[in-house]
Amino acid sequence: MIIETETPGRSDRRPGIAICAYEADAPGWDLVEDLSGEVWSPAGARTLRIPAEDPDHLARMIGSVLDSGDCRAVLLVGRNPKGGGFRMQMRAENRALDRKSRLSDTGPAVARTTAPVADIVRALNEIGLAADASSDSVDDVGSYLLYRVLADLPDEAHTPAVGLLRAPPGADEAAVKKAVKTAASVMAGQMALLPRF
Repeated sequence: MIIETETPGRSDRRPGIAICAYEADAPGWDLVEDLSGEVWSPAGARTLRIPAEDPDHLARMIGSVLDSGDCRAVLLVGRNPKGGGFRMQMRAENRALDRKSRLSDTGPAVARTTAPVADIVRALNEIGLAADASSDSVDDVGSYLLYRVLADLPDEAHTPAVGLLRAPPGADEAAVKKAVKTAASVMAGQMALLPRF
């Protein structure tokens, strides 16, 4: 199920950014702002929140929102098992979930993120959250999803921004929300309004 923020009775021309915290056991990583249930959205974009699900189902849902044309970015959110600070993963390997075989026989060995990694890392550090970027691929659902989403992107002039933000094991809910909002805001800042129909 995709939870979309939209103004009732009016077409929302802001491009969508799908945010998916793919680990079901990561409580409090949603972006519900208050008791009213309003979901946070970055300036200039609207949030499409994709809850944790089976990885294959998640990959299909994310692909579907990208194919719809009104979603211009995807931010995957998971844990950084290697410790340290927040980390933007810059690439993912062609590996099936069992890590024993290739996910795609015809796909590239490595898929590189399309998100503005340097800008996100800089913004996170500026707000006091230690962050870096890494080309190391982690053997987990996050890397699997990142590869699948990137490998399935069509060859177009306007490639959606797709990124994977990893939170350190000790990060509390407030820090994770702050990091997710910052990363999403940077990504949203590079998207334009959808055309009028």
